[in-house]
Amino acid sequence: MTDAFDLVRDLPSALRDRAAAWTYIRGFAATWCTPLSPGDGTSEAELTAAETRLGLRLPAALREAYALFGRRTDLHGNLHELLSPDALHVDDGKETLVFRKENQGAASWGVLLADLDAEDPPVRVRFDLADKEAERWEPWLDAFSAACVEIVLSEALQADEPVCDHGDFEDFEELERRFTRLPFPARPEGEEGETFYTGQGLLLCDAGGWLSVRARDEETLDRFRDEFPADWLNG
Repeated sequence: MTDAFDLVRDLPSALRDRAAAWTYIRGFAATWCTPLSPGDGTSEAELTAAETRLGLRLPAALREAYALFGRRTDLHGNLHELLSPDALHVDDGKETLVFRKENQGAASWGVLLADLDAEDPPVRVRFDLADKEAERWEPWLDAFSAACVEIVLSEALQADEPVCDHGDFEDFEELERRFTRLPFPARPEGEEGETFYTGQGLLLCDAGGWLSVRARDEETLDRFRDEFPADWLNG
């Protein structure tokens, strides 16, 4: 009998191997959301049409990800936007294939054209700055499949569902004590970013003091809000 999906136990292999990443996403969807089905993926025809339009070959990992959950906006489009195949584009500098946009246009995610030959290339992020000359495609995650894991976890937390909530939060010492921090995403020492936690039927994400929570059910979320008072948006 196959072991049940585990957010913590199954993560290291998902970050090392793209096949394990797709298994992780399937397990997460089945356990925390709605199981993936064959109709949830982007069709081969759409991906081929995108390649023809762009005049380039999409990396294997990108094709596999879109074929797995490209139509499941509940897993990738609650806050930021994973671009549809017909919206994939090369940036103005002809440097990067852009596949994701921040919801207010403050950032874009992409793969350098120079890396497209890799099966599972690294992902870059570019922030929209007042000084356009200072904008750069900075390293984000080392593999497209790992980026998909991050996207699914972060976007699932943003769903407009009764099992999700958000609020300003301060008691992070207690959060660290009672929950397990996911070793992901890896960031240089001192660099700010999202931090994920899990435990007791909950997935949490701290984004600089703004805490997003997803529970396995509404009762679990209610208990968490009772134990961790905050200015919850939905509580």
